[in-house]
Amino acid sequence: MAVKYKDYYQILGVSRSATQEEIKAAYRKLARKYHPDVNPGDKEAEEKFKEINEAYAVLSDPKKRELYDRLGSNWKAGADFTPPPGWENIRIDFGDFDWGFGRSGGFSDFFELLFGDPFKRSRRTGRAGPSTWTIPGTDVEMELPLTLEEAHRGTTRRITLANGKSLEVKIPPGVRDGSVIRLAGQGEPGIAGGRPGDLYLRVKLQPHPLFQVSGDDVTVEVPITPWEAVLGTTVKVPTLDGTAEVTVPPRSQAGRKLRLRGLGLTRRRGGRGDQYVRLKIVVPPDPTPTERRLFEQLARESRFNPRDGRRR
Repeated sequence: MAVKYKDYYQILGVSRSATQEEIKAAYRKLARKYHPDVNPGDKEAEEKFKEINEAYAVLSDPKKRELYDRLGSNWKAGADFTPPPGWENIRIDFGDFDWGFGRSGGFSDFFELLFGDPFKRSRRTGRAGPSTWTIPGTDVEMELPLTLEEAHRGTTRRITLANGKSLEVKIPPGVRDGSVIRLAGQGEPGIAGGRPGDLYLRVKLQPHPLFQVSGDDVTVEVPITPWEAVLGTTVKVPTLDGTAEVTVPPRSQAGRKLRLRGLGLTRRRGGRGDQYVRLKIVVPPDPTPTERRLFEQLARESRFNPRDGRRR
């Protein structure tokens, strides 16, 4: 039997190489537009809605889509389409797919020629057939700006959604830049009783005035004087928990990193990263006469050449 070919990709407005996410997004957009609750009494919209559901029922499942794609060049046959030899032995289980157009049927001849009648199989297997006119709500993604301290310790944040709804969200300790927090059922509402979508909060760490972040570790730059670098010293440095004393070894060079174990960021699975102290040698910006005389004396006495690292 020859029937009119149904180009499910064209019906959903996607390419034949479309990803599952692209197919899902296209379906949701069209289903909302042509849903019977949005177009009461509009038979044309109802037929379009059935066609959209039929296309999505096939393309949303990788196995069914693969079988559909196996038609190959036959899809160009248009009104004279006939399935390839042996296709009559292929039967697909559509399970509990929510068709969205009740038990009144609505399948195209093309669909039933390829996949049979799911309603008949539902009666035979005892499974529920196509159900009610429902469309799930769309997922929503929002950016959640956090300070480094909030990400480290955790916090509670009140957010306001685009529809004016306010939520109090608990942020667990140890989130990172780009971490996603899922709030089930807090996305867009469904249509005609469909389940609501989810809300996804994507963490965006704000720049910190002192610390640089690398994974679980943080780095802070600490200035020291030339004589402290040569002779060694003890300095107080900021940490995420307050301050800590750090010993600067003698003969330290600019850019040297000193490691403070376990003073980095909290990890979600327990423990902490490390903190690094990067030394920066700073000379007096406006030396006093005494300081200048001492530097001049050092220049006369020293034979060290920093360009080659040797003494003259």
